[in-house]
Amino acid sequence: MKDYNLTQFRNDLAQLPVSLDKGQEEQFLLYYELLIQWNEVMNLTAITDFDDVLKKHFVDSLSLIRALPRLTQDSLSVIDIGTGAGFPGIPLKIAFPDLQVTLLDSLNKRINFLNEVINKLGLRGIEAVHGRAEDFAKPFRFREKYDICVSRAVANLSTLSEYCLPFVKVGGKFISYKSEKGEEETAAAEKAIHLLGGQVQTKIDFFLPDSDIHRVLLVINKKAVTPKKYPRKAGLPAKEPIG
Repeated sequence: MKDYNLTQFRNDLAQLPVSLDKGQEEQFLLYYELLIQWNEVMNLTAITDFDDVLKKHFVDSLSLIRALPRLTQDSLSVIDIGTGAGFPGIPLKIAFPDLQVTLLDSLNKRINFLNEVINKLGLRGIEAVHGRAEDFAKPFRFREKYDICVSRAVANLSTLSEYCLPFVKVGGKFISYKSEKGEEETAAAEKAIHLLGGQVQTKIDFFLPDSDIHRVLLVINKKAVTPKKYPRKAGLPAKEPIG
């Protein structure tokens, strides 16, 4: 493995705060190398510079601790919807190994990449599942089974809520990573969130450490069971958002 400078990464993490041991740092470096290697043959990320990946993907993913300080203490079950190249699920698993993580993505070749990362990093208590959220929120094994659902997927909040809230057990949380302020989006999604059994708890605005990169975490509490008819069949939540 190359000799990487981790000074900025460590400083960024200290501001969250998240602390890593040497083994966890090495897992992040191997993850970076696999990401770049596989990105040459498939589209995983437009961000490839080392420092940019660490800040805009890894640190951004771990910013969840701003909304959930108990990540460091509890063995929570987490599902990452539309995980893509594994963000935020894999960084969360590396930093907080007690989490039980499911990565869901609709593209099988991305699942192949994720399984390679899981195997090469020696991660346990994490699975990569190929499928659409609309289909996998129906079976008993997945529906309302998770403490936390996270997503960095690019979709409006009404659509994302229909994808994500059915996976969350009552008393759990759906947390959406957003890059813009999102007040209008949140207001437009309030009907959908309520209908699906959720309630907006808070919106956390922040900048990634030592940058002008604005981020938002929208925290939605699961207050009631999601009606059985949701999510609707594949494609409908995106084509015709509730509202």
